[in-house]
Amino acid sequence: MGIAQRHGGESVRLDNTSPAGFFVSKTALIAYNLAKFADFISLYREVIVKRDKITIIGAGNVGATTAYMTAAQNLGNIVLVDIVKGLAEGKALDIAQASGVQLYNHNIIGTCDWGKTSGSDIVIVTSGLPRKPGMSRDDLLAKNIQIVKDVSEKIVKYCPNSIVIVVANPLDAMVYATSKITGFAKNKIMGMAGVLDCARFSYFIACELGVSVEDIKCVLMGGHGDDMVPLPRFSSVGGRPIAELLDEEKIARLVERTRKGGTEVVNLLGYSAYYAPAAGAVKMAKAILKNERTALSCCAYCDREYNTGGYFVGVPAVLGKNGIEKIVELDLNDAERAQFKESLAHVKQLIEEVDKLL
Repeated sequence: MGIAQRHGGESVRLDNTSPAGFFVSKTALIAYNLAKFADFISLYREVIVKRDKITIIGAGNVGATTAYMTAAQNLGNIVLVDIVKGLAEGKALDIAQASGVQLYNHNIIGTCDWGKTSGSDIVIVTSGLPRKPGMSRDDLLAKNIQIVKDVSEKIVKYCPNSIVIVVANPLDAMVYATSKITGFAKNKIMGMAGVLDCARFSYFIACELGVSVEDIKCVLMGGHGDDMVPLPRFSSVGGRPIAELLDEEKIARLVERTRKGGTEVVNLLGYSAYYAPAAGAVKMAKAILKNERTALSCCAYCDREYNTGGYFVGVPAVLGKNGIEKIVELDLNDAERAQFKESLAHVKQLIEEVDKLL
């Protein structure tokens, strides 16, 4: 006499009239259940566990390193795009093959086809010419504006719902151009510079004091250039202001080294930094994708904040699922406000040049 068992609305007949028959029927039931479980897992992955999609434009040093760090932190599926055929494909394949060692489990593809970026949650723009010795970030304006213009138009077409993080230099000008061309909400466009500059400032302070960089909190404002505004009064080590630990001469030296931090790397390597900039971009992406609501220094749109008057400039901001959630307004003293105003004036000059080029 057979035994009928019901599973998921379907019946499975077990013929247990003989030991062999019972064994075969039980094996069939196990296989049936495993198949159903596999279907459930597939559905779970596709519907319940929606993976975020991160597109990285440019497969050069910054872009490829950003892709690798994004993968290593398991932030989502990755599309690495470059106009040079084979470059993005090869680097993406290399990063994907490292998954067996690093144990990340997301799709990583390289392509020249923008169609594969469709549905991206975040787009990180790293494309553009890097600096060489003797060049300032401003020297890249005319060359990189056309690259960013083309990229921005494609973002509108293929990734209209994305949040955009710009890394290309000159940073503040490129963020403005991206905002103007895409027409996206201001909270969905930002630039990575402050995170990098804070990281450099923190590292230099840690070296000077012989402490862990994890214990240091820094704030910088203004444009991403030689007139950036590190704020020692709002920077601390283990909760203590650095002014209590370092004299004015040492602080001034560290501030100046931070302002020249990118140039120092360029002079040593012969081209721009990429590990630290990539780390900064990934930190911002993580804060958004994980809705961390973390306060980070970045290039964000300000109007009444700091009396900026409607410009993208470096300020501390809270990053979350909506992009820029809030601008953090610090109580600056007269000297700090004057430095910020001077840095903002330089940003405004760059914006005027951008408008002439677009």
